[in-house]
Amino acid sequence: MSELEIRDALLQRGERLFSAPPALVIFAKHVEADKLLNALDRLPHAFVIGCIMDQQIQAEQAWMIPFRVSELLGSFSIERLAELSHEDIRRLMAGPPRLHFYFDRMSDFFYSAIGRIMEVYSGDASRIWSERPSSAEVVYRFLEFDGVGPKLATMGANILARDFKIPMSDYTSIDISVDRHVRRVFGRLRLCPQDADVLRIIYKARALNPEFPGLLDYPAFELGRELCKERRPLCADCYMRPYCPSAAEYGAVNP
Repeated sequence: MSELEIRDALLQRGERLFSAPPALVIFAKHVEADKLLNALDRLPHAFVIGCIMDQQIQAEQAWMIPFRVSELLGSFSIERLAELSHEDIRRLMAGPPRLHFYFDRMSDFFYSAIGRIMEVYSGDASRIWSERPSSAEVVYRFLEFDGVGPKLATMGANILARDFKIPMSDYTSIDISVDRHVRRVFGRLRLCPQDADVLRIIYKARALNPEFPGLLDYPAFELGRELCKERRPLCADCYMRPYCPSAAEYGAVNP
């Protein structure tokens, strides 16, 4: 199979997700928590803070943090959050129950994010992505938050474009967000070497789909988490099997 055939098969899945009608985006796998994170019209800062918290722990646990804080406070309005001191937020994060394993550092990022949303965006985080900005501008605005690097910034922009259907003037600056699942899939599809570093994978995605590199992100992540598992890949169930150079090798270990 050629690299372009592999790319096209991944892009078909990515394009189906991108063109699908809006639906509740599942972050925490908890109905009320996901409703909060999807409330971009009323509480857009919940999504931004969820993005910032999504590091160094299981994703679902990180995305639960805005909801857990709202339970403790009885509200997640930006006005209520702005009333909290740095120490207030640290106490909430420290628990019990502890909301994040690295609660000290995440408390700093949480507090700083509230301050930035109040000062720069007048309390309305949706101004980060309103009025059809360029994808580069959206990524840059995420990068200005403490604790946010390129991976989280592009993830946030990609979710806005792909899942929330937020219009942007282009998608060229939304890169793939490389994690262990994406790296494994790119390696097994032989798009990159198995030991390729983050930059090589990012630039390969740019080369494959320069108009929207991040469109390859969710198909690769989904495959890695659900089917292309590290130890027992479920090749028999995988729609990429006809295109995968590794299928013959790994298919033998299916249950």
